[in-house]
Amino acid sequence: MKSASSSNWHIQNRTAPAHEFAMRFTSTPRGARLARRLVSHRLDEWGHPYGSPLNETVTLITSELASNAVRHGHVPGRDFRVRLTETPEVVRLEVSDTRTERLPESRPPQDPANDESGRGLLLVEALADLWGVVPRNPGKGVWAEVRRSPATDG
Repeated sequence: MKSASSSNWHIQNRTAPAHEFAMRFTSTPRGARLARRLVSHRLDEWGHPYGSPLNETVTLITSELASNAVRHGHVPGRDFRVRLTETPEVVRLEVSDTRTERLPESRPPQDPANDESGRGLLLVEALADLWGVVPRNPGKGVWAEVRRSPATDG
């Protein structure tokens, strides 16, 4: 399993980010779409062109986590936050919302033929090298990391 059990082990002994982007978005489908587009745009500006494996992977992860924040983490009047960082080793994305009582878990849908949800974190788990959940005040952050390599930097 690629999910991290400890909330801090993944950030220990890492170099400072070479690039960082953070922004709050309205907790709406439009906000989720804008988050996805801006993450893809930042990655392009940082040298990971649109259509490259890293850009496509992180953009898809952003789409899933932002959609989850809107659908399952929405608290009326509260936004969700996206933070994207890049080091020479890894690109890390975190999407935070203000709902504390609903923690995400990766599990298959109960009825795969008819369930319209339940696949997002399975996709994140398949695409990310690591992912997990950290507490925030208020709420939680769901993070995912994609290791940089010649294959992902494409």
